[in-house]
Amino acid sequence: MTQLGIVAEAGHETRVAATPATVKQLLALGFEVLVETQAGAASSFPDDAYVQSGARIVSSTEAWASDVVLKINPPTNDELDQLQTGATLIAQLSPGLRPELVEDLARRPITALALDAVPRISRAQSMDVLSSMANIAGYRAVVEAAHEFGRFFTGQVTAAGKVPPAKVLVAGAGVAGLAAIGAASSLGAIVRATDPRPEVADQVKSIGGEYLKVEVEEQMQSTDGYAKATSDAYNERAAQIYSEQAAEVDIIITTALIPGRAAPRLITAADVASMKPGSVIVDMAAGQGGNVEGSVAGERVVTPNGVIILGYTDLPGRLPAQASQLYGTNILNLLKLLTPGKDGQLVLDFEDVVQRSVTVVRSGEKTWPPPPVQVAAAPPQQQPAEPVTPTSEHSGGLGAKGQGVLIGVGIALLFLVNAVAPAPLAQHFTVLILSVVIGFYVIGKVKHALHTPLMSVTNAISGIIVVGAMVQITSGNLLVQILSACAVLLATINIFGGFAVTRRMLAMFSRGGSAHD
Repeated sequence: MTQLGIVAEAGHETRVAATPATVKQLLALGFEVLVETQAGAASSFPDDAYVQSGARIVSSTEAWASDVVLKINPPTNDELDQLQTGATLIAQLSPGLRPELVEDLARRPITALALDAVPRISRAQSMDVLSSMANIAGYRAVVEAAHEFGRFFTGQVTAAGKVPPAKVLVAGAGVAGLAAIGAASSLGAIVRATDPRPEVADQVKSIGGEYLKVEVEEQMQSTDGYAKATSDAYNERAAQIYSEQAAEVDIIITTALIPGRAAPRLITAADVASMKPGSVIVDMAAGQGGNVEGSVAGERVVTPNGVIILGYTDLPGRLPAQASQLYGTNILNLLKLLTPGKDGQLVLDFEDVVQRSVTVVRSGEKTWPPPPVQVAAAPPQQQPAEPVTPTSEHSGGLGAKGQGVLIGVGIALLFLVNAVAPAPLAQHFTVLILSVVIGFYVIGKVKHALHTPLMSVTNAISGIIVVGAMVQITSGNLLVQILSACAVLLATINIFGGFAVTRRMLAMFSRGGSAHD
């Protein structure tokens, strides 16, 4: 049976590559799971919990001697020396930033998979460890900023006076940025955000932030799902916005990273100097050079004017239990892809874009970098606008005059029917026509994105149909009874369906809710 080892992380790392919950699923894939003693202690996962899940607690040497080794951070030379011939290592290797590590791996008869090289495609989202960790880091950045800020985030009106809300600027609206925006907004702060991609404006607004658009002619378009370097024109205008905002806001959180390159410098020393004493900056890119001038990776720095700059690089590790669970799930999903037979045998298929992208070394052969992955379609070309003519409206080419004629004919027919029809039929027919007209204009003006909420609102109308049909179902006419029964059945289905949709929608937006509840 293939042995899969979970090793303890060196240094101050608090996360672990597998949790007791994911161990059970790893066993179902056909692996024998070995866990290094105390590997999960810093994440509040004791050895006993792993044993209860079916794992075996072993020494460090035995864990590293496994056929497949799982860890979080890049291995050291001493750790690599413990790997067996033909072993497979799965970890965050950052191959684009560590060419020397890639060369070292290629000199060994092993296979190395970089979990942080998963392509940004829909099928690979469940394995995207960068997004999982960025989500946690963005939330934790706000928690750290709030701790250092030492004041309310939300506005307060008290007997002693009014306290204004904190103002937060988030640079970058990727996964980490959106998590930070949502956390700061939920705490009551006024949140502003910048990002070179204009399409994220709606996402920022949907979670309570204000999108600060950088007005330049260029359009940012990523073809691999990751951030791209911006132009000089964009950088110049963005720098002006950062300088303006730095003098006004209380907290700045920067998240800008470009894979394989040093982090772009967004906040200058002059911007920091213009901030109010007691302001806080969280530089989430400090580990890759930093977005903020003066930030130090892993350190807390206080400037002469009293601004606190946090360059913590272990933000996900400050929520170790949840970070380990998400990381372990990402690895589990990758191993499900690699073990199609659920027999513990890894099968690397280079025809699969995901497997090809994460493979840095295969059996001692260097396979990095992988072929580029196209994950975003090119923006549609702008077609020249057609001249607007009276017949190009949504009237089917009739124009305003034709519409007027049709409306006049319709009114005449309505009066004609009412003139010859019996009294009850005339009243019902008038109500029907008015309902059709009003319904057409009301429903026709609703955007497609709101059709699902609209269906929930129609529960009231369906309720009226049910009541009316139940009144008619007592009729002595068999045909009326059948039609009434069908109306009751269909309207009832619509009511229950509407409430089910509404419940799912509310679960999506409720705290801790899920659309699958």
